Amino acid sequence: MEKTNFISENQELEEDLHISCDHSYEADKIVANPFLSRGLKAVPEPEGNNSHLYHYACCQLANYDWLKDIKYNKCTANHIVEVRFKNGNKDFFNLPVSNELYEVGDIVVVEAATGNDIGVISMKGHQVKLKMNNQDVKEVTRKIYHKARVSDIEKWISLVNSENETMMKSRYAAWDLKLDMKVNDVEYQGDGSKAIFYYSADERVDFRELIKILAEKFRIRIEMRQIGVRQEASRLGGIGSCGRELCCSAWLRHFKSVNTGTAKTQQLSLNPQKLAGQCGKLKCCLNYEYEAYIEELKNFPSTQTILFTAKGEAYCHKIDIFKKLMWYYYKNDFSHTLYAIPTDKVREIIAMNEKKKKAESLELYAEINQAKENDVDVNIDDLKKIND
Repeated sequence: MEKTNFISENQELEEDLHISCDHSYEADKIVANPFLSRGLKAVPEPEGNNSHLYHYACCQLANYDWLKDIKYNKCTANHIVEVRFKNGNKDFFNLPVSNELYEVGDIVVVEAATGNDIGVISMKGHQVKLKMNNQDVKEVTRKIYHKARVSDIEKWISLVNSENETMMKSRYAAWDLKLDMKVNDVEYQGDGSKAIFYYSADERVDFRELIKILAEKFRIRIEMRQIGVRQEASRLGGIGSCGRELCCSAWLRHFKSVNTGTAKTQQLSLNPQKLAGQCGKLKCCLNYEYEAYIEELKNFPSTQTILFTAKGEAYCHKIDIFKKLMWYYYKNDFSHTLYAIPTDKVREIIAMNEKKKKAESLELYAEINQAKENDVDVNIDDLKKIND
């Protein structure tokens, strides 16, 4: 394989990035704090207590300890805590056997698969036990070694500050190797012996040469971890079309499959531009009310049923679940007029048809008349791209 022209130490990454946008005080403050993804309001101080910097509102997949004011007997207290790492990665750890008091927000050195890592205690007490039961965690084997010392925090700060630069350099290396992949994020282990590179790719990628280059460049063990486009959007964050923070960035933990059938059930237009989220796939929120729509549709007559009237056959064009209306049009009516008929009136016409009788016209039963909307041209290939 040809030797890659890897980015040099002296080359400034910003030379190739010409991005112009309006800055605000809050935006600059967020960018200046790389520890925000770990739930800290500011960069920790190597010396002193940093527990006040942790705030659940700063966290992705945040949790609020609603049992914190309840006092427990020390003999029956739970000696397991939840420790938060980068971007919502959390795990349970055993507290060390000592008289030292551990509180939420404490920066601690914990046991890792190889070496040790640094995280922030995000939950303690009885709520940890409840969450373990909810996640069906039977046993916790890893432990906390001690609270982070000055040298640990100094090294941690240095590693976290270098994550963005490492990510950009790895992207340049992947581009030089012409690999069809995108490195989305980098997470250093607390002791600096390992780094996890999160990447997304449409197809299988042979990144063995890339690992060699990165390991030689950064002198650490490299772990490549593939994530989907939904997970990528979750890590990047953003504001959805509803005006709120993306659900996957705020609280959504598990991604459920979403397909175009979900949109059809909710009578939504199959327009990829409106149905797709920032990840390019169907919006996760389409699943939120899906079951409610299924239950309501059981109370509606079948949309395949043809209504027979003296003016001709009528077909269902769409339904309005909230107003309990069904919109019909005449088969041979070139004016494309739609008639909104309540469901009870539709059943009345169906009952007449079953008795071999025809209704006089739809106009007698309709609440609203309007011109039929032109169907939006749907690109099947675009729908396949956003479908799970």
